[in-house]
Amino acid sequence: MFAVTAARFDADDPLAGLELGDRPEPDERPGWVTVAVRAAALNQHDVWSLRGVGLGEQELPRILGCDAAGVDPDGNEVVVHSVVASEDWLGDETLDPKRSLLSERYDGTFAERVSVPRRNLVPKPQGLGFAEAACLPTAWLTAYRMLFTNSGLQPGGSVLVQGAGGGVATALVVLARAAGMRVYVTGRDEGRRARAVALGAHQAFGPGARLPERVDAVMETVGKATWGHSVRCLRPGGRIVVAGATTGPDPSAELQRVFYTQLSVVGSTMGSRAELQRLISFLDVTGARPVVDRVLPLAEARAGFEAMVAGAQFGKVVFTVG
Repeated sequence: MFAVTAARFDADDPLAGLELGDRPEPDERPGWVTVAVRAAALNQHDVWSLRGVGLGEQELPRILGCDAAGVDPDGNEVVVHSVVASEDWLGDETLDPKRSLLSERYDGTFAERVSVPRRNLVPKPQGLGFAEAACLPTAWLTAYRMLFTNSGLQPGGSVLVQGAGGGVATALVVLARAAGMRVYVTGRDEGRRARAVALGAHQAFGPGARLPERVDAVMETVGKATWGHSVRCLRPGGRIVVAGATTGPDPSAELQRVFYTQLSVVGSTMGSRAELQRLISFLDVTGARPVVDRVLPLAEARAGFEAMVAGAQFGKVVFTVG
């Protein structure tokens, strides 16, 4: 079958290890099923894998891709939950110390077919297209957990999203606006800020800019470059939800302000299968939809990777199969 793989690592030029071509069919395992992939979405995780983060040389070649929507062996349209927990694990899969993501311990979704635990399949509603559904299991699920599980926000609350344009950030804007929150965003690029406002943000600002008000919560995925601003933008008693640090950690951490204004800092990672089901239901009920930057055939996946490495996308890059 045709697939997109990490064949080797290169920290400086990750695309040097990207290969497209034939790979063996998925292994058969008890309790697992093979899904015919119709669409798969690209994440920063895939680029990090090509840099050698989260994978070892002994695991190469590895089919990349965490996210997919497709058809199961019974003909049902499904979304694939990408967090693979231990066989005997019960409850929130993200808390399993032995968990992994598809494309780490097991081959991923950038292929014509992918093998996954049957319990990882979630029904796809008819009103949600395959390309849209493929965006959900990583970036959109991460955003859903940040907003609705870990932030403490309620309709009418205010939120700052740091870093406009990426998959998680665009998901946060769409979800927060659909839930009736006041949404502010920051971003270095004026064009991306304008697109974030068109997407639903109430206002967009350059890095470090003063907001019209102190917000109830900040969604933080950038790290060192925005951390001080995130802390200063919170009202007393507010909360920062951290799901990444693309610019690295901030060793200063603004601890004096954190304790003086009684702020909360909450870590957030991915989401559970139950949260993925609720996210899908939320989109089905509200009509909110993922932001898709471009859709490419899987055979042209290299162009999608190039766009992500260059930071040229706004929203999700999706690959289609068949």
